[in-house]
Amino acid sequence: MSELAEAAAKADALAQDGSERELADLRAQWGDELEAAARSGDFRERAVAYRAIGQFRWRAKEELLRRGLDDESPAARGSALLSLELMSRDHPSTINSVRPLLHTMATADGNAAVRRLAILCLKNGSPQRETIVLLEGLAQDDEADAELRRAAAGVAQQLKRRAPKQTKH
Repeated sequence: MSELAEAAAKADALAQDGSERELADLRAQWGDELEAAARSGDFRERAVAYRAIGQFRWRAKEELLRRGLDDESPAARGSALLSLELMSRDHPSTINSVRPLLHTMATADGNAAVRRLAILCLKNGSPQRETIVLLEGLAQDDEADAELRRAAAGVAQQLKRRAPKQTKH
């Protein structure tokens, strides 16, 4: 495991323990290396960097994370999605700001795992109608793989439960 991956695992443990001061110190120590890894020509280094952003809970690096969503490598895109999902658990705005891109990834990405991860990220966003309709469509798509259909159906249900009830006149 790379040094950055080890530092990110430590950062994740600090974040879970609520050790904000130690986490901030670790961010300061690893900022330059994370930036360099995210720009690496090696997709494995980029994947570690994008995953580390979430483990560090590094909100200031969200723009860098967005770049990871457009990466040519499915591994890097998947790592960016894992970080996005982690960082959005308490902050729906993280998902809402990239919702159109997540919709595209969920429906058109060439990698099935990336498509499922994009769907799972959508569960942490606001329950918007267009997302629910898109997910329900994916859940009913006979040409989509079974895991993707199950994920889409499950997230659609979660979002419907959280959506404000419409009153009928």
